Amino acid sequence: MWHYPEFDPVLVSIGPLSIHWYALSYLVGISLVWWSLGRRAKARGLAWNDEQISDMIFYGMLGVILGGRIGYVVFYGWQNLVQDPLSLFRVWEGGMSFHGGMLGVLFAMYLYGRRLGRGFFAVTDFIAPSVPIALGCGRIGNFINGELPGRVTDMPWAAIYPGEVVGRHPSSLYQAFAEGVVLFAVLWLFSRRPRPPVTTSGMFLIAYGLLRLTTEFFRTPDSQLMFVAFDWMTMGQLLSLPMVVLGLGFIYYGYQQAPVVTTTATKTKTSKKPKKPKRDAQH
Repeated sequence: MWHYPEFDPVLVSIGPLSIHWYALSYLVGISLVWWSLGRRAKARGLAWNDEQISDMIFYGMLGVILGGRIGYVVFYGWQNLVQDPLSLFRVWEGGMSFHGGMLGVLFAMYLYGRRLGRGFFAVTDFIAPSVPIALGCGRIGNFINGELPGRVTDMPWAAIYPGEVVGRHPSSLYQAFAEGVVLFAVLWLFSRRPRPPVTTSGMFLIAYGLLRLTTEFFRTPDSQLMFVAFDWMTMGQLLSLPMVVLGLGFIYYGYQQAPVVTTTATKTKTSKKPKKPKRDAQH
Protein backbone atom coordinates (compact mmCIF):
# COMPACT_ATOMS: atom_id res chain seq x y z
CA MET A 1 0.00 0.00 0.00
CA TRP A 2 1.01 3.61 -0.40
CA HIS A 3 0.03 6.85 1.30
CA TYR A 4 -1.92 9.31 -0.75
CA PRO A 5 0.21 12.44 -1.23
CA GLU A 6 -1.48 15.45 0.34
CA PHE A 7 -1.49 18.06 -2.40
CA ASP A 8 -2.23 21.69 -1.71
CA PRO A 9 -5.37 22.30 -3.79
CA VAL A 10 -4.07 25.79 -4.59
CA LEU A 11 -1.33 25.73 -7.19
CA VAL A 12 -0.31 29.37 -6.76
CA SER A 13 -1.68 32.49 -5.07
CA ILE A 14 -1.07 36.03 -6.26
CA GLY A 15 -2.65 38.40 -3.78
CA PRO A 16 -6.39 37.64 -3.62
CA LEU A 17 -6.16 35.53 -6.77
CA SER A 18 -5.69 31.78 -6.33
CA ILE A 19 -5.23 29.24 -9.10
CA HIS A 20 -6.43 25.78 -8.10
CA TRP A 21 -5.12 22.51 -9.50
CA TYR A 22 -8.67 21.48 -10.36
CA ALA A 23 -9.22 24.60 -12.47
CA LEU A 24 -5.88 23.99 -14.16
CA SER A 25 -6.89 20.42 -15.03
CA TYR A 26 -9.99 21.79 -16.78
CA LEU A 27 -7.95 24.35 -18.70
CA VAL A 28 -5.37 21.77 -19.77
CA GLY A 29 -8.11 19.33 -20.84
CA ILE A 30 -9.97 21.94 -22.87
CA SER A 31 -6.76 23.15 -24.49
CA LEU A 32 -5.79 19.61 -25.51
CA VAL A 33 -9.27 18.98 -26.94
CA TRP A 34 -8.95 22.22 -28.91
CA TRP A 35 -5.58 21.13 -30.29
CA SER A 36 -6.83 17.62 -31.04
CA LEU A 37 -9.85 18.84 -33.00
CA GLY A 38 -7.74 21.15 -35.13
CA ARG A 39 -5.12 18.49 -35.79
CA ARG A 40 -7.69 15.85 -36.75
CA ALA A 41 -9.60 18.24 -39.00
CA LYS A 42 -6.44 19.12 -40.94
CA ALA A 43 -4.99 15.61 -41.04
CA ARG A 44 -8.21 14.09 -42.41
CA GLY A 45 -9.35 16.98 -44.56
CA LEU A 46 -12.53 17.57 -42.55
CA ALA A 47 -14.57 20.68 -43.26
CA TRP A 48 -13.85 22.47 -39.98
CA ASN A 49 -11.68 25.59 -39.89
CA ASP A 50 -9.85 27.11 -36.92
CA GLU A 51 -12.48 29.78 -36.28
CA GLN A 52 -15.31 27.24 -36.21
CA ILE A 53 -13.39 25.01 -33.79
CA SER A 54 -12.59 28.00 -31.58
CA ASP A 55 -16.26 28.96 -31.38
CA MET A 56 -17.18 25.33 -30.72
CA ILE A 57 -14.79 25.22 -27.75
CA PHE A 58 -16.36 28.38 -26.31
CA TYR A 59 -19.84 26.89 -26.54
CA GLY A 60 -18.57 23.64 -25.08
CA MET A 61 -16.94 25.38 -22.09
CA LEU A 62 -20.20 27.09 -21.22
CA GLY A 63 -22.04 23.79 -21.53
CA VAL A 64 -19.57 21.96 -19.28
CA ILE A 65 -19.59 24.59 -16.53
CA LEU A 66 -23.33 25.32 -16.47
CA GLY A 67 -24.48 21.77 -17.16
CA GLY A 68 -21.94 20.23 -14.79
CA ARG A 69 -23.00 22.43 -11.89
CA ILE A 70 -26.73 22.17 -12.52
CA GLY A 71 -26.43 18.42 -12.99
CA TYR A 72 -24.57 18.02 -9.70
CA VAL A 73 -27.15 19.85 -7.59
CA VAL A 74 -30.03 18.08 -9.36
CA PHE A 75 -28.62 14.53 -9.44
CA TYR A 76 -26.57 14.53 -6.26
CA GLY A 77 -27.95 17.31 -4.06
CA TRP A 78 -31.63 17.70 -4.89
CA GLN A 79 -32.79 17.86 -1.27
CA ASN A 80 -30.22 20.53 -0.48
CA LEU A 81 -31.30 22.48 -3.57
CA VAL A 82 -34.93 22.44 -2.45
CA GLN A 83 -33.96 23.69 1.00
CA ASP A 84 -31.41 26.20 -0.28
CA PRO A 85 -31.92 27.16 -3.95
CA LEU A 86 -28.97 29.56 -3.83
CA SER A 87 -26.62 26.58 -3.43
CA LEU A 88 -26.86 26.25 -7.20
CA PHE A 89 -24.70 29.36 -7.56
CA ARG A 90 -22.11 28.58 -4.88
CA VAL A 91 -19.71 26.93 -7.27
CA TRP A 92 -16.76 27.58 -4.95
CA GLU A 93 -18.17 24.93 -2.62
CA GLY A 94 -17.40 22.32 -5.26
CA GLY A 95 -19.55 19.81 -7.08
CA MET A 96 -19.62 19.01 -10.80
CA SER A 97 -21.41 16.16 -12.54
CA PHE A 98 -20.18 14.51 -15.72
CA HIS A 99 -23.70 13.59 -16.81
CA GLY A 100 -24.90 17.14 -16.23
CA GLY A 101 -21.88 18.49 -18.09
CA MET A 102 -22.56 16.12 -20.97
CA LEU A 103 -26.15 17.32 -21.25
CA GLY A 104 -24.92 20.91 -21.11
CA VAL A 105 -22.42 20.28 -23.90
CA LEU A 106 -25.02 18.52 -26.04
CA PHE A 107 -27.37 21.48 -25.69
CA ALA A 108 -24.52 23.87 -26.48
CA MET A 109 -23.59 21.83 -29.57
CA TYR A 110 -27.21 21.89 -30.70
CA LEU A 111 -27.23 25.69 -30.48
CA TYR A 112 -23.86 25.94 -32.20
CA GLY A 113 -24.91 23.56 -34.96
CA ARG A 114 -27.99 25.67 -35.67
CA ARG A 115 -25.90 28.81 -35.80
CA LEU A 116 -23.45 27.18 -38.20
CA GLY A 117 -26.11 25.48 -40.28
CA ARG A 118 -24.89 21.95 -39.50
CA GLY A 119 -26.78 19.00 -38.14
CA PHE A 120 -26.51 18.13 -34.46
CA PHE A 121 -24.81 14.79 -35.07
CA ALA A 122 -22.39 16.30 -37.56
CA VAL A 123 -21.07 18.30 -34.60
CA THR A 124 -21.17 15.56 -31.96
CA ASP A 125 -19.60 12.95 -34.25
CA PHE A 126 -16.71 15.36 -34.81
CA ILE A 127 -16.03 16.19 -31.16
CA ALA A 128 -16.68 12.76 -29.60
CA PRO A 129 -13.22 11.21 -30.24
CA SER A 130 -11.47 14.17 -28.55
CA VAL A 131 -13.68 14.51 -25.46
CA PRO A 132 -11.92 11.71 -23.48
CA ILE A 133 -8.80 13.88 -23.26
CA ALA A 134 -10.69 16.42 -21.15
CA LEU A 135 -12.34 13.68 -19.10
CA GLY A 136 -8.98 12.16 -18.22
CA CYS A 137 -7.57 15.53 -17.19
CA GLY A 138 -10.61 16.19 -15.02
CA ARG A 139 -10.15 12.88 -13.20
CA ILE A 140 -6.52 13.73 -12.52
CA GLY A 141 -7.83 16.94 -10.97
CA ASN A 142 -10.10 14.80 -8.78
CA PHE A 143 -7.07 12.80 -7.65
CA ILE A 144 -5.01 15.90 -6.80
CA ASN A 145 -7.95 17.24 -4.77
CA GLY A 146 -8.24 13.94 -2.88
CA GLU A 147 -11.77 13.48 -4.24
CA LEU A 148 -13.62 10.28 -5.14
CA PRO A 149 -11.84 7.89 -2.76
CA GLY A 150 -12.38 4.25 -3.56
CA ARG A 151 -13.87 1.43 -1.57
CA VAL A 152 -11.87 -0.32 1.12
CA THR A 153 -9.49 -2.96 -0.21
CA ASP A 154 -6.33 -4.81 0.76
CA MET A 155 -4.89 -4.86 -2.76
CA PRO A 156 -1.15 -4.08 -2.91
CA TRP A 157 -1.76 -0.82 -4.80
CA ALA A 158 -4.38 0.46 -2.34
CA ALA A 159 -3.99 4.07 -1.21
CA ILE A 160 -4.24 5.21 2.39
CA TYR A 161 -5.98 8.56 2.38
CA PRO A 162 -5.31 11.26 5.03
CA GLY A 163 -6.95 10.52 8.38
CA GLU A 164 -7.50 6.85 7.56
CA VAL A 165 -5.67 3.64 8.35
CA VAL A 166 -7.36 1.40 5.78
CA GLY A 167 -6.42 1.08 2.14
CA ARG A 168 -8.79 2.18 -0.60
CA HIS A 169 -8.91 1.80 -4.34
CA PRO A 170 -7.48 4.95 -6.00
CA SER A 171 -10.68 5.13 -7.99
CA SER A 172 -10.02 8.57 -9.43
CA LEU A 173 -6.93 7.13 -11.14
CA TYR A 174 -8.95 4.15 -12.37
CA GLN A 175 -11.45 6.54 -13.91
CA ALA A 176 -8.72 8.77 -15.36
CA PHE A 177 -7.31 5.73 -17.16
CA ALA A 178 -10.70 4.36 -18.25
CA GLU A 179 -12.35 7.62 -19.31
CA GLY A 180 -9.16 9.20 -20.61
CA VAL A 181 -6.89 6.55 -22.11
CA VAL A 182 -9.22 3.61 -22.87
CA LEU A 183 -12.16 5.68 -24.10
CA PHE A 184 -9.86 7.81 -26.25
CA ALA A 185 -8.31 4.71 -27.85
CA VAL A 186 -11.71 3.14 -28.57
CA LEU A 187 -13.15 6.25 -30.19
CA TRP A 188 -10.00 7.20 -32.06
CA LEU A 189 -9.73 3.75 -33.62
CA PHE A 190 -13.46 3.61 -34.36
CA SER A 191 -13.46 6.99 -36.09
CA ARG A 192 -10.38 6.32 -38.23
CA ARG A 193 -12.60 4.73 -40.87
CA PRO A 194 -15.60 6.46 -42.46
CA ARG A 195 -18.68 5.76 -40.36
CA PRO A 196 -22.36 6.51 -40.90
CA PRO A 197 -23.63 9.64 -39.18
CA VAL A 198 -24.70 9.16 -35.55
CA THR A 199 -22.56 6.04 -35.00
CA THR A 200 -19.49 7.78 -33.55
CA SER A 201 -21.73 9.56 -31.06
CA GLY A 202 -23.38 6.22 -30.32
CA MET A 203 -20.01 4.55 -29.71
CA PHE A 204 -19.09 7.31 -27.25
CA LEU A 205 -22.28 6.70 -25.26
CA ILE A 206 -21.80 2.92 -25.22
CA ALA A 207 -18.10 2.95 -24.33
CA TYR A 208 -18.35 5.64 -21.67
CA GLY A 209 -21.45 4.08 -20.14
CA LEU A 210 -19.85 0.62 -19.87
CA LEU A 211 -16.58 2.00 -18.49
CA ARG A 212 -18.40 4.13 -15.91
CA LEU A 213 -20.59 1.21 -14.88
CA THR A 214 -17.40 -0.79 -14.24
CA THR A 215 -15.27 1.81 -12.44
CA GLU A 216 -18.12 2.78 -10.12
CA PHE A 217 -17.77 -0.62 -8.43
CA PHE A 218 -14.41 0.58 -7.07
CA ARG A 219 -15.56 4.05 -6.04
CA THR A 220 -17.14 4.89 -2.69
CA PRO A 221 -20.80 5.84 -3.22
CA ASP A 222 -21.65 9.48 -2.60
CA SER A 223 -22.28 9.83 1.12
CA GLN A 224 -25.51 11.80 0.69
CA LEU A 225 -27.00 9.15 -1.60
CA MET A 226 -25.14 5.86 -1.08
CA PHE A 227 -26.75 3.18 -3.25
CA VAL A 228 -29.82 4.32 -5.17
CA ALA A 229 -31.06 0.95 -6.48
CA PHE A 230 -30.78 -2.76 -5.66
CA ASP A 231 -28.39 -2.06 -2.74
CA TRP A 232 -25.45 -1.92 -5.16
CA MET A 233 -26.15 0.62 -7.91
CA THR A 234 -24.78 4.14 -7.52
CA MET A 235 -26.19 7.29 -9.07
CA GLY A 236 -23.32 7.30 -11.56
CA GLN A 237 -24.27 3.81 -12.72
CA LEU A 238 -27.96 4.63 -12.85
CA LEU A 239 -27.27 7.64 -15.08
CA SER A 240 -24.90 5.62 -17.29
CA LEU A 241 -27.35 2.84 -18.13
CA PRO A 242 -29.50 5.01 -20.43
CA MET A 243 -26.32 6.08 -22.21
CA VAL A 244 -25.56 2.49 -23.20
CA VAL A 245 -29.13 1.85 -24.37
CA LEU A 246 -29.28 5.10 -26.34
CA GLY A 247 -25.85 4.46 -27.84
CA LEU A 248 -26.91 1.02 -29.06
CA GLY A 249 -29.96 2.62 -30.64
CA PHE A 250 -27.77 5.19 -32.41
CA ILE A 251 -25.45 2.49 -33.75
CA TYR A 252 -28.38 0.42 -35.03
CA TYR A 253 -30.05 3.42 -36.63
CA GLY A 254 -26.84 4.66 -38.18
CA TYR A 255 -25.99 1.40 -39.91
CA GLN A 256 -29.56 0.62 -40.93
CA GLN A 257 -30.70 3.99 -42.17
CA ALA A 258 -27.87 6.40 -42.81
CA PRO A 259 -25.27 6.45 -45.59
CA VAL A 260 -21.55 6.40 -44.88
CA VAL A 261 -20.33 9.98 -45.16
CA THR A 262 -16.76 11.23 -45.52
CA THR A 263 -16.73 15.00 -45.21
CA THR A 264 -13.74 16.83 -46.63
CA ALA A 265 -13.00 20.47 -47.14
CA THR A 266 -14.03 20.26 -50.78
CA LYS A 267 -16.24 17.25 -51.32
CA THR A 268 -18.79 15.08 -49.58
CA LYS A 269 -19.07 11.45 -50.57
CA THR A 270 -21.99 9.25 -49.75
CA SER A 271 -22.47 5.55 -50.09
CA LYS A 272 -26.06 4.43 -49.98
CA LYS A 273 -27.61 1.04 -50.08
CA PRO A 274 -29.32 0.33 -53.41
CA LYS A 275 -33.01 1.04 -53.21
CA LYS A 276 -35.46 -1.74 -53.87
CA PRO A 277 -37.86 -1.14 -56.79
CA LYS A 278 -41.23 0.08 -55.64
CA ARG A 279 -44.17 -2.25 -56.06
CA ASP A 280 -47.63 -1.18 -57.00
CA ALA A 281 -49.79 -0.70 -53.98
CA GLN A 282 -52.16 -3.59 -53.36
CA HIS A 283 -55.67 -2.81 -52.20
